[in-house]
Amino acid sequence: MNNPFEEDILPKHRRGGFFGWLRSSFLTGLVVVAPIGLTAYVIWTVIGWVDGWALTFVPLKFQPEQYIGINLRGVGVIIFLMFTIIVGWIAKGLVGRSLLRFAEGLVDRTPVVRSIYNGAKQIAETVFAQTETSFDEACLLEYPRKGIWAIGFVSTTAKGEIAKRTPQQEEMVSVFVPTTPNPTSGFLLFFPRSDLITLDMTVEDAAKLVISAGLVYPNPKNPSTPAPAPKSST
Repeated sequence: MNNPFEEDILPKHRRGGFFGWLRSSFLTGLVVVAPIGLTAYVIWTVIGWVDGWALTFVPLKFQPEQYIGINLRGVGVIIFLMFTIIVGWIAKGLVGRSLLRFAEGLVDRTPVVRSIYNGAKQIAETVFAQTETSFDEACLLEYPRKGIWAIGFVSTTAKGEIAKRTPQQEEMVSVFVPTTPNPTSGFLLFFPRSDLITLDMTVEDAAKLVISAGLVYPNPKNPSTPAPAPKSST
């Protein structure tokens, strides 16, 4: 990816004169300001959303806005973090585990609530589990047909019925193939390990490549230079 701060970022016929300098400076400034502004906006919005949700559970007389007269952003985030830490500390104890099992037993006997709770719990355990890491590596795989290559993220080894019913004798792995430009949606595929080509780039770099539709190339090599075609394993 070209460096916007290099002098030769624009063709020579477009760099002459005052307007060429003005355009070059504007584009360079835009490259600097846009990521910073977008990051700050997202963080500010998320903090405001957490504040608005967490402060609804705090009595009005205990909210700092009643004493300082202004809406102090971040208070709800601090309250949420403290509350979560306390709940986690209690849940790790004997009494907390007993109460949690009792509450889950009540939930399991409630039809609609049971489905919502079990689904949310499974997602939370998958995302925040400390025993296993998700998306350990990025890979190339031939999808949706032979000769077309896509980027995927290896999550786990296939287990249970999936592993038993697949005809291959080798190890099967689950691969998430994201869509562009929204990587939160995609396809869950099961591939033999030998059909995957493990990439040297990190998962974060591969995600940037997917989100940018191939514009942000993580490797230090010039992306305009064609790379040798990967060899598929047979």
